[in-house]
Amino acid sequence: MMMRILTSVAALGLTAGMAAADYNLTILHTNDFHSRFEPVSKYDSGCREGDNAEGKCFGGSARLVTAIADARARSNNSILVDGGDQFQGSLFYTYYKGKVAAEMMNKLGYDGMTVGNHEFDDGPEVLRGFMDSVGFPVLMSNADVSAEPALAGVLKKSTVIERGGEKIGLIGLTPEDTHDLASPGKNITFGDPVAAVQAEVDRLTAEGVNKIIVLSHSGYVVDQKVAAETTGVDVIVGGHSNSYLSNVSDRAVGPYPTMVNDTAIVQAYAYGKFLGELNVTFDDAGNVVVASGEPLSMDATVAEDEATVARIAELGTPLEEIRTKVVAESAEAINGDRAMCRIQECQMGNLVADAMLARVKDQGVTIAIANSGGIRASMEPGEVTMGEVLSVLPFQNTLSTFELDGATLVAALENGVSQVEEVKGRFPQVAGLKFSWDASVAAGEGRIQDVMVADGDGFVAVDPAKTYMVVTNNYVRGGGDGYKMFAGDDKNAYDFGPDLADVLAEYMATNSPYTPYIDGRISQK
Repeated sequence: MMMRILTSVAALGLTAGMAAADYNLTILHTNDFHSRFEPVSKYDSGCREGDNAEGKCFGGSARLVTAIADARARSNNSILVDGGDQFQGSLFYTYYKGKVAAEMMNKLGYDGMTVGNHEFDDGPEVLRGFMDSVGFPVLMSNADVSAEPALAGVLKKSTVIERGGEKIGLIGLTPEDTHDLASPGKNITFGDPVAAVQAEVDRLTAEGVNKIIVLSHSGYVVDQKVAAETTGVDVIVGGHSNSYLSNVSDRAVGPYPTMVNDTAIVQAYAYGKFLGELNVTFDDAGNVVVASGEPLSMDATVAEDEATVARIAELGTPLEEIRTKVVAESAEAINGDRAMCRIQECQMGNLVADAMLARVKDQGVTIAIANSGGIRASMEPGEVTMGEVLSVLPFQNTLSTFELDGATLVAALENGVSQVEEVKGRFPQVAGLKFSWDASVAAGEGRIQDVMVADGDGFVAVDPAKTYMVVTNNYVRGGGDGYKMFAGDDKNAYDFGPDLADVLAEYMATNSPYTPYIDGRISQK
């Protein structure tokens, strides 16, 4: 079949003369919202007082209420779906867990979502509580939950919804490495996304469903692999990699939609900054003959729904004292952009690692390693509030100190650079050491080179046999982000240090006004 792709919404007018059997569907979508119920700044952190009124901020649930209502009014048939990671990322999640996400998603009228890795941050029980509170299916196809009492028989692999008299199959997909990324517990096993999706497509097709949408929290690269290696998938609504797909922006990582064979792949960055709007026309056999659209910017031109603004303000009252407290000052903006911090040394990574090391240096600790996946925002210049600190470090991680020999330290760094091509959160931000790495070497086969550790006022080559004292966060110490070499009871570890956000706030206060910097501690050959 010849695929016909139109790249602007206006071009959909050409479909008017198509056969009566053609079916038009608007797929509205979000992903990686991360509890950003209030508007965010251009740095993806909290919007400062007055900035929203001045039109400097983006997103927030109140804008989504307006934008979704407008989009639905433009379409005869529409659905609203989410690509995962509604949980985590602001004080709203810290305080309420999944309750506010459930309330707002019900208000917006979602038709389905997939489980993101952060939906497991507080274990299966919190996810189950969220699922019991929402009026739509939450899906995950590539995992066996039959041994997990909180989810067995409740968390489905796929579902079928109806819109405009047509059946639409929805399939959920979550990262295969969720055990490395979150806390799903020992009762759940995750599997290959391609096989899982194909199995559900085949089952749905056998039931007569010929319009199939995968809700995927697996990242842009994996989504393209799934599209290439399966048959019968019409659309993949993505998440996890926070990819901005667009036909009009030079910041886009790919077109919207990205076509792989006959499958349309979409994603809409993160944090509610965009509402994805994909317009699809299916023929009578369920084939996609037109797929077009563009993520809609949730900027100041989108009016905020007043009732939603009031409700979020009410929910935010218990949080206000914490997040408005000024803790320090920054002389300049501090770059914590994931697109940088997950592939190279970055300003926020240096700040976090320096703060960790400074806190425990008097205990004989000489090396700090922070996972870039734990860094969730940049900071604006000027006064720094605790709310902004918590936007950067929202996970309530504690400092962990432990002993490690030099050889294992190098192995840890090797793990850290093993998935740079996929922009994964395991990339290490460090203090008390320097290293270089070579991207031309295969992952796990010696990318790490020239590791130097602090010694007095200088640096010396790492000694594979020497024992070093290291600090990280408790998530990484427990083996998260692939750092399994850090886990175990044989390392003289202490995992119950102060909260990392408090450590960062106190370090910035001590060094206020803080000036961000890069000093070449990580280099690429």
